[in-house]
Parts: sequence; C-alpha cells; structure tokens
Amino acid sequence: MEELFRRNAQEHPEPIQAEVCGEIPSWMEGVLIRNGPGKHKIGETEYNHWFDGMALLHSFTIKNGDVFYRSKYLRSDTYNRNVEANRIVVSEFGTMAYPDPCKNIFAKAFSYLSHTIPEFTDNCLINIIRNRGDYYASSEVNFIWKIDPQTLETLEKVDYSKYAAINLATSHPHYDSAGNTLNMGTSIFNKGKTKYILFQIPPSAPGSETKRKKSSLKNLEVVCSIPSRSLRQPSYFHSFGISENYVLFIEQPFKLDILKMATAYFRGVSWASCLVFHKDEKTWIHLVDRRSKKEVPTKFSTDALVFFHHVNAYEENDHLILDLISYPDNSLYELFYLKNLEGSFENPAKIPAVPCCKRFVVPLQVDKDADVGSNLVCLPSTTATAVKEKDGSVYCQPELLCEGIELPHINYDYNGRKYRYIYATGVKWNPVPTKITKFDILSKRKLCWEEEHCWPAEPVFVPSPNAKEEDDGIILSTIVTTNPQKPPFLLILDAKTFKERARATVNVELHLDLHGLFIPKKDLKTEQETNAEGGHESKGGPSNKTSNVPEASLPAEQQMEGL
Repeated sequence: MEELFRRNAQEHPEPIQAEVCGEIPSWMEGVLIRNGPGKHKIGETEYNHWFDGMALLHSFTIKNGDVFYRSKYLRSDTYNRNVEANRIVVSEFGTMAYPDPCKNIFAKAFSYLSHTIPEFTDNCLINIIRNRGDYYASSEVNFIWKIDPQTLETLEKVDYSKYAAINLATSHPHYDSAGNTLNMGTSIFNKGKTKYILFQIPPSAPGSETKRKKSSLKNLEVVCSIPSRSLRQPSYFHSFGISENYVLFIEQPFKLDILKMATAYFRGVSWASCLVFHKDEKTWIHLVDRRSKKEVPTKFSTDALVFFHHVNAYEENDHLILDLISYPDNSLYELFYLKNLEGSFENPAKIPAVPCCKRFVVPLQVDKDADVGSNLVCLPSTTATAVKEKDGSVYCQPELLCEGIELPHINYDYNGRKYRYIYATGVKWNPVPTKITKFDILSKRKLCWEEEHCWPAEPVFVPSPNAKEEDDGIILSTIVTTNPQKPPFLLILDAKTFKERARATVNVELHLDLHGLFIPKKDLKTEQETNAEGGHESKGGPSNKTSNVPEASLPAEQQMEGL
C-alpha cells in the first residue's frame, strides 16, 4: 500500500474513454478536476514528504452518459526547473534542495543567502479554486496557476503578493452569493508586523470578460487584517469559515517559527521542521463582521488543537455555530513523511491522532452583566458551552459530533447556512480513507460506502437541478485500488440513499490526490469565449465534428467537444 505514496504517476494528456457500469443521471454534465502530488522522485533525488510531490491534475469529463479521463502535470516553474536539471532543485516545505555539488563556492554562498528570506515554490498541488470565472491550481503560498479546466493546460502564473502584502494564502477560499471570492493569507514582518489578511476578489464587471486578455486580480480588496498574537510565530491555517454575516478565523497553537525558517537552509533542515505545536497554549477564535469589516472585540478561546478543515458555520438565535475537523496534536502532518509511512498500514500504534468532528458555539451577544463562570450558550440543540471568564473573554468547549471522518464536503448551497449533512472520507487507523461517509448531524447516523482494496478520495457533492432537499444530488469520488485485477474508477453515488448509481472504470494507474471541484457544463467557457480573452491553442482533437459519423464511433477527444 505504501507504494501508492512513492510511485511516479504517468500523465495521460489525451482523453481516455472510461467504461461506465450503471446509469449516470442525464442532467449530469461537466468536469471533475482533482489535484495532488504525482511525482515523488526526480532523477536520483526523492522528496521527503508526500505533500511535496509535483502537482498532477486529473479530470473526469462527463457528457451524455459517457466519461473521459485525462491527467497532466502542472507545468509550474518548479516542475520545469526540476525536470530540466533531472534532480530536485527547488525546495518544498518538507524537502530542502541544495546547490549542485559541482557549483563553485560563490554560487553556493549566493544560494544560502537567497534562502534566508525564501521565495516559495509555485508547485500548486493542493486544490482547484475559482476566481472571476477562471480556474486555478492552488497551494498554501502566494502563487496560483491558471489552468484550462477542459484540457488541463497550464496557462498563467499569478502572484497574490503583487496585489496584497501576503506571503501565504489558503487553498480553500469561499464564494458568496454576490460572486465574490473570499480568502485569507498571512503577512509576515510587513512594516514590522505579522498579520492575517482577509481579502476578496470581486466578480467581473458586466461585459469585461470579453475585453480582458488575462485574468487579473487588480480589483483585489483587503477586507480586514487580524494581528498575529506572536510577531515571530504566526499560526498555520489551511482553511477558514464563513457565515452570513461573519468570517471565522481560528488561530491555533500550531505555529510557523519565522526565525527558525530563516535559518533552516543553513541548518540543513526543511521548512516543515519549523512548524511547532504548542500544546500548553490556547486556540483563539476570531470573528470578523462582514458588514463593518472589523474584528469583533470579544475574545473567544478554546483548548489547544490542530485542525485543517472547516466543515461549515452558520448563525442561529444570536449564536454562531462552527463545525470543524480537529486533532489533539500535529502527528498527522508528521505521519506523511514518506519514511513514516513505511509499515504504518500494519502498525496502528503509529497513528495516535484520530480526526474528530467538533461543534463550537460562539455567543454573538455577550452580556457584560453575566456572572463569571456562567454558560452563555442558550441553544437546547447542543451540549457545546461558552463560559464567561474573569477578564471578559469567553472560553468555548465543543460538542463532539462524530469521530473518524476527514476531507469534509457539504452541499455548498448551504454554506454559511443551517445544514444537516456532512459528506466525508472515513478513516480508521491508517492515513488513507477506507470509506465514504454521509453523516446526519440531526440523527447522528452514518451511511457508508466501502469496498475491499478501494481507497476513496474526498467526496464532492453535486446538487440535482431544482433540488428541494439538502441531500438531493450526487456524490463523486475517485477510487484508487490496490488489487491488480481491479482497475480504478470514478464512483457516482446517490447522495440521499448512498446507493451506487454508476462507476466509470479507467485502465490507468490512478494516483492518490487531495482536493478538487466539479465544474458544471454551464460554467465552462466555450472555445469562442476563450479565444476572445486571448486564450491558448487547444491541444485536444479537431475542432469540427464530423456530422455523418455516429458520435459513439468518434475518437474520445471529438466526443468531448462542445462540453
């Protein structure tokens, strides 16, 4: 099993038609794009951490009940430099790259100096995000790469830091009903301060899409900044939350030590070694009022924890409910060093941290006259508490909703609203999910899909047209298999019943991935729209469909045209 983490995946840039078993809903057309590490060894050099591998995009295109697979490495500057040198020459978070031993002493000295304040890799391997109708591969640094969602071509490199003073940014933005993309980043030592920056990218003005030749973030707006509680040790964060009127930021005691990071290259250690969990410190919950664009002055805290993924947040009767997946420490990140993955599938003791879905409830109206020690949560539906402290701050204790789920997804139409269902991967003691789970928050019941030798990816919810209930829709998940006689496939589940509707099998070596999204057909640009923006040359099949040939007999790339 551990070989799945080490092998170099082969890319398949031309579409491969999958074998569909079952029936795909007729309304379902679009592209599921996934992102994750695909190349872990370059020449004789190898990455130390699974999260360091070269980004490999892969997609399943659904059209007229047929499915087509393709994959392509992100042609980032990092990828091109590594491939050209046939060795790892650009540092990743868990792997520090060093000068060629043949370089002279002056070249080596310059390399050491340049890593004191490093420019991060542009190997965007974590997620696919949307900005102003365009799609980008993203990670947790200031770079994102625009891609063509239909061909997976790498198009344009974008640097957030040219538009806002940020060094790091999350790969999990939010999209509001007005069309804004909201995200958060970290600004390190800017004008002597370290801050967390909330920014938004507005939708394009009417008619502007056809006039511009490149995507632009020139209208990026900094909404609010939150001072870091430590100048030299800002909190690591992978995601944040949003409700109708608030943005929620969790400042956890899992921190990046900037001074250690500045000297990491000299000391021969990776930047990841500068991430430190402070188990005796508090976790702080910050609220930003979206109307005033200011931070709520009341201080909310909870015990030390490590988390990566928010689930959802919403407001109810002057309370803000926040659900997230948390861990008691940072052992999950440590586990994904490739050396630690060896044998971990046979040794449960290697993996002490179990993901827990917890619900925090934050009172939005804190009575100054409330007694110290009193619980300010008045909702009968939860056991979570928020206790007033002597200094006027509020100490929050969560309700445990369930254990053993990660990579949560919801029906995004309910993002920031009261909701009922969580779709997630189910994990036991090993780091790779073994099942897909639907968790009912109200009844606390689970529905699961599981199959022997199958390792599912993050489930993606796609709502049905004219859906009347929250779980009216489809679940998509890419399934990696470890049985040589069982090829990998795209799994399609009914989100309500969790019964299998169809699977699309592909005869390729599917790689483990991290995150992605489904783009409905209506949100995909036509070739004319792409060309009007100064688009790129398509590398697919011919542009003119042969009208007198049945579509089923056409090559895969021709069948995909017009999607």
